[in-house]
Amino acid sequence: MSDVPDLGPLPQRITVVAEQVRRLVADQFPHLADLPIESVANGGWDNWTFHLGPDLLVRLPSAAEYALAVDKEHRWLPVLAARLPLPIPTPVARGKPDAGYPHPWSIYRWLSGEPARRDRIADPARFAIDLAEFLAALRAVDAAGGPQPGLHNWFRGGTLRTYDKIVEQALARLDDHVDAELVREIWTTALDARWDGVDRWFHGDIAQGNLLLADGQLAAVIDFGTCGVGDPACDLAIAWTLLTADGRQAFRARLSVDEVTWARGRGWALWKTLVTCSSTFDAPEDAAELASAHRILAEILSEYAASTVTKPRPQQ
Repeated sequence: MSDVPDLGPLPQRITVVAEQVRRLVADQFPHLADLPIESVANGGWDNWTFHLGPDLLVRLPSAAEYALAVDKEHRWLPVLAARLPLPIPTPVARGKPDAGYPHPWSIYRWLSGEPARRDRIADPARFAIDLAEFLAALRAVDAAGGPQPGLHNWFRGGTLRTYDKIVEQALARLDDHVDAELVREIWTTALDARWDGVDRWFHGDIAQGNLLLADGQLAAVIDFGTCGVGDPACDLAIAWTLLTADGRQAFRARLSVDEVTWARGRGWALWKTLVTCSSTFDAPEDAAELASAHRILAEILSEYAASTVTKPRPQQ
């Protein structure tokens, strides 16, 4: 019997509009009923996100699977927030399902900032070190009793083998548009890289949209829906998806990442990038996203190739 988790079918997402949110807030939190409500552009996939006045936001899971994170966030985010060097979302109130909306939902404090992008980062090396400091602090939080990998976070913190079929499906779709042999070598190396089995806290989706900047510097980290305890290598994917080459070196050095953990982190970056490449492969409207994914893939492949070059022995 396989011990590889089953991701199950794709979540069946529902749509939420501002009028529904207005009614939910008015019914359950009448003291907030007069605050304006406005949809957040690019508010995420797992949740529908709305501004609630100037200082609050409402997050409503878009499917039953994503709603599994609500209890976890209310239980653990206040604990984590007290121990981290940067602001993270902290829940203000927990909403209940009603006849028009079937899942639990949350009200949070609004954290200001703009999503990270390479061209918005003032000092790439400083940004990389600040992010590494944040992740080091997160890993240092006591993991006892924390949420183990599961459907609530799509098995982040668990084995990469969960995504093996998805990687093969992506390669089949991409056909000869990528170096499939080298991709499989990198993926196999990641699968074979052993985790030490010590549970540590991880965010689970350290991506540019979840890293907020103020004046070009890292100012906050948001969206902890995939957080948990287990193997934190999933949080290393950002080293390839956003950081510069120099930033990647500084990031790795600050976290003291060994070869096997780095290999697993590279595997997480590879999986995410292949999925993006294959899903946007023949969609003209996603041309910019596809170009970005191919750039990241090229960086993953070149960084791996450089790391496997045998250094010449010194002359005797």
